[in-house]
Amino acid sequence: MTATDFGTLPDGRPVRRVTLSAHGLTASVISWGASLQDLRLDGIAHPLVLGFPELAPYLAEGRYFGAIVGRCANRIAGCRAVLDGKALTLDRNEGGRTTLHGGSDGTGQRNWIIADQGPDFVALSDRLPDGHMGFPGALLVRVTYHLLPGPALRIAILASATEDTFCNFAQHSYFNLDGRPTVADHRLTVPADTYLPVDDDLIPLGPPAPVQGTHLDFRQPTRLGDRLQGPLIDHNLCLGTRRTMAPRRAATLRARSLQMTIDSTEPGLQVYAGALLRPGAPGLSGQVYGPHAGIALESQLWPDAPHHPDYPSAVLGMGQVYRQTTTLGFARVRGG
Repeated sequence: MTATDFGTLPDGRPVRRVTLSAHGLTASVISWGASLQDLRLDGIAHPLVLGFPELAPYLAEGRYFGAIVGRCANRIAGCRAVLDGKALTLDRNEGGRTTLHGGSDGTGQRNWIIADQGPDFVALSDRLPDGHMGFPGALLVRVTYHLLPGPALRIAILASATEDTFCNFAQHSYFNLDGRPTVADHRLTVPADTYLPVDDDLIPLGPPAPVQGTHLDFRQPTRLGDRLQGPLIDHNLCLGTRRTMAPRRAATLRARSLQMTIDSTEPGLQVYAGALLRPGAPGLSGQVYGPHAGIALESQLWPDAPHHPDYPSAVLGMGQVYRQTTTLGFARVRGG
C-alpha cells in the first residue's frame, strides 16, 4: 500500500491517492469522490477502468468517473420529493429538470477523508450536513475498497443519518477489459427479465417492462457492438424487488480471454454504454476517450424511487444502517 498526493483542489485542499496491490490486482483510489482511479490485473498491460492520470479532468468533463455517487444516485424527477409528509426541494443540477447523483455537491464531487488503510484495503468517509442539496438529515457514509483472493475487489458502503432521508449509493466506474477504443467486442450478460422504460429525461415512466424483444435483453451473452448503434442504453435492469443480505450475480462482462463478474446486494443495475462520453483529456493509457470507450455497470436501487412507492424503497430511517456490498471478480477464460 502506498499513499501519495494526486493533486490540489482550487481551494487548496489536497487530493490523496492510495494504491493497493494484492492477489494479482492493483487498485488506486483517490479521495476526490472516493473514486476508483485505476484498476489493473497482473499480466495485462492496460487498465480495466477508464480514468485519468491527473486531477483536472475529474473536476470537469471526467466527473463521476469511478466515483461513489450519492446520497441518492441516478435521477430524481422534477428536483422534488416528499418524505414523512414534508415537501423537499432538491438541487437542480441536470438541466434544471432533474437531480442527478445527489446534486452538484453530491458525494461523487466531494473530497472524502481517508479513514483507514492497510496493505489490501482502504476506507474513506464523508459527512453530508442536514439539508445538504435539499435532503434532510446529516448523513455519514463510509466506503471500503478491499482486494480479495480470486482475485476480486469488494466495495462495501455503509451509511447512517440523523433523520429519515433518501439514500442510494452507486459506484460509477466505466469498464473496458480489452484496452480497445470501444467496448464493441465485449459480451455482456445480465440476468434481468425486466427493465424500467424512461422518458426523454431518463426518468422511469412506471412499472418494469419485459426485456424480451428489446435492445436491453442481455439474459444471454450479447456482443455490445450489435447494440451500440441502436437506441440509447442508459437504463435500470431489474434484478429483484429488494436489497439482499448476500450479494447475487448482477452481471458478467467478457472481452477476449478476460471475464469480470459483478455480484451485488442491490436490486437494480444501471447499464450505461457510454454513448455520450467525450472527455478531452488523455486517459490512463494516453488515449482520448470517445463514445462507448467504456461501459458503466452501476449497482443501486431503482432510480427515482422517491416518486414510485412500488419500487424498492430508498428511505433510510433514522437509526438504521444502509449497507451495500458489490464485488468485482476477475478470471481468465478460454476463447476470445
